[in-house]
Amino acid sequence: MGLRVCQLCAVDFTLKHFLLPLIDGMQDHGWEVTSVCSDGPEIPGMRAKGYAIDTIPIARSLNVFRHAVSVVRLAAYFRRQRFDILHVHTPVAALVARVAAFVARVPVVIYTAHGFYFHDEMPAWKRRLFVSLERFAGRFTDLLFTQSAEDAETAVQEGISPAAETLAIGNGVDARRFDPAVIGNGGAMRQALGIAGDAFVIGIIARQVIEKGIMEFLEAAVEAAGNHPEIVILMVGERLASDHAGDVESELERAGAALGKRLVATGARKDIPELLAAMDVFCLPSWREGMPRTIIEAMMMGKAVIATDIRGSREEVVPGETGLLVPTRSPKALAEAFLALAGDRGKVAAMGARGRERAMALYDEAQVVALQIRRIEQFLTKTNGLA
Repeated sequence: MGLRVCQLCAVDFTLKHFLLPLIDGMQDHGWEVTSVCSDGPEIPGMRAKGYAIDTIPIARSLNVFRHAVSVVRLAAYFRRQRFDILHVHTPVAALVARVAAFVARVPVVIYTAHGFYFHDEMPAWKRRLFVSLERFAGRFTDLLFTQSAEDAETAVQEGISPAAETLAIGNGVDARRFDPAVIGNGGAMRQALGIAGDAFVIGIIARQVIEKGIMEFLEAAVEAAGNHPEIVILMVGERLASDHAGDVESELERAGAALGKRLVATGARKDIPELLAAMDVFCLPSWREGMPRTIIEAMMMGKAVIATDIRGSREEVVPGETGLLVPTRSPKALAEAFLALAGDRGKVAAMGARGRERAMALYDEAQVVALQIRRIEQFLTKTNGLA
């Protein structure tokens, strides 16, 4: 019988959109995987496809009482299930679950940092607080996976995890799904959305919250569109019910009033490859990221990328070659980048082509999953022979 693995995160959105490829890979490897997260609307659909999922409330806030309740519930659950491995994701859920795993004596605990919550632009006291929390949880962690190499270096430098137990795994997407040769040039999607075929479409796919840089994106969009009549803005995404980051409704209303039909907001969508095909440029102006998958998806689809110069994003985008990097929280720099690319479609096409080459070489999802399984097996063989 294979290993019994628990994959745990805070919400069903994360499970569905980020963890299923790893779960599939582990199950194909002969391991038995059960997922745990808070209940949500995506759970029934995943269960219908055969995924084993148990729901335990895990708050995304910093409410200490609610987290204490989650620790007690998770510890009891871990004792009943007797997993060989607990693999945790997302900062708050990972902290709570690792404490519970220590109490329940789970043999092996792995944490994938999809992006540390702390970053260099935080107030110093706040950064120190979150670094301290990561150090504390690191005491209950056997392996730390980070998506970005910078996060791995930071984890070692900050004393969160020893170098021997830390691995940058990168990130990846399904190259078969994000294939422009199969999806096409986006003409049908533009027609469906009411976007002219000759428009220069700048798109974003992100949760509609402040830390994704939505406010700066909208301000830059209004400025750039006012100086270039062919620019159309395509926004994909929504604010999750579980999001505690600030919303951007008032900014969306102002931008809509200024841009009119040149702002197309679709809400949450599943047809991401087709939407990317309709874009000329993809933009992600986040304040912090791990190793953003949307940038990889855009590169796979042959799109030039404008992103902020932050950990993760700057590992994916090669400035001047596959896209442009701009400072965080700078609408002016974003608008300048929009106009620079809108004025040179040939350059945009060349960046997109090189971006696809880079994505195919570095960000194939199957390789990222295989790397994690190999590293887990190496650890298990070295420590207790479970593998």
